[in-house]
Amino acid sequence: MMDEIRLIENDRMQLEISDVGAEPQTIWDKERKRSALWRGDPRYWKRRAPILFPNVGTNYHNEYRFDGHVYPTSQHGFARDRIFTCVEQSGDRLVHQLVDDDATMESYPFPFMLTVTHRLEGDRIVVEWQVKNTGTGPMYFTIGGHPAFALLKNALDKKNYYLEFPDKTQLTYTLIDPGEGNPLPDNTFVMELDDHRLALSDELFAKDALIFDGGQIETVALYKNDGEPLVRMDAPGFPNFGIWSVEGAPFVCLEPWIGRTDDAGFTGDLSKKPGITQVEAGDEFSASYSITLL
Repeated sequence: MMDEIRLIENDRMQLEISDVGAEPQTIWDKERKRSALWRGDPRYWKRRAPILFPNVGTNYHNEYRFDGHVYPTSQHGFARDRIFTCVEQSGDRLVHQLVDDDATMESYPFPFMLTVTHRLEGDRIVVEWQVKNTGTGPMYFTIGGHPAFALLKNALDKKNYYLEFPDKTQLTYTLIDPGEGNPLPDNTFVMELDDHRLALSDELFAKDALIFDGGQIETVALYKNDGEPLVRMDAPGFPNFGIWSVEGAPFVCLEPWIGRTDDAGFTGDLSKKPGITQVEAGDEFSASYSITLL
């Protein structure tokens, strides 16, 4: 099966998506004549907008336990590196699917079908996930998005930008502990917002991603300091959210998650992991978020 880059578009935008990971490669804003999506650069981060499945972040010590067995895992799961099958393509809609095989079963012993749909609606991209349990017992997973949004070419420093969280005056977050490689349980920090705004900087990400639990972030928008809008993300009902970048990199990732990385020290069965999603045999889980060009 060959990797292809597929194009869908409408009057406002063009969206290019790779069969590898069903990952968007370009979001071209026709009105503003610029790319809204980070184009990828291995000096900072080679990816652009990967899907995180069947695990968001890392399992503690890169392994998990299920039904008496220990399974090895890698950060953010395997889906982002697998070739999906394109099952539908129209002018403004693209559908990809990934199913289990011998390779996935080595680290994830659950039969599944993962369907990723990208749909254009005016100035908005809707991203929908459907996870079907094709096995005979319950399956468990976390899932998330990881799109990186490009800063403007004439203003590459993060200090030129802020994030706006409507109706929020403060947020509570946790950080990855550098010694453990996972967050420490209950080690949280309060972030005060200035007029619902968070100023961006390299220093903000000095300790990796900011992790927000408890469904705090359902809407967030990226603006230049002079008020010029870039993008807005809407993820209603998502319990977890990540914000991340790399020192010197001209992008910021806004990451809607359903479940997240293990807390440091978690060695329980996968079925007992906090925030895990369980789907019974034959059933299907679905969720969606959207990206709006402003």
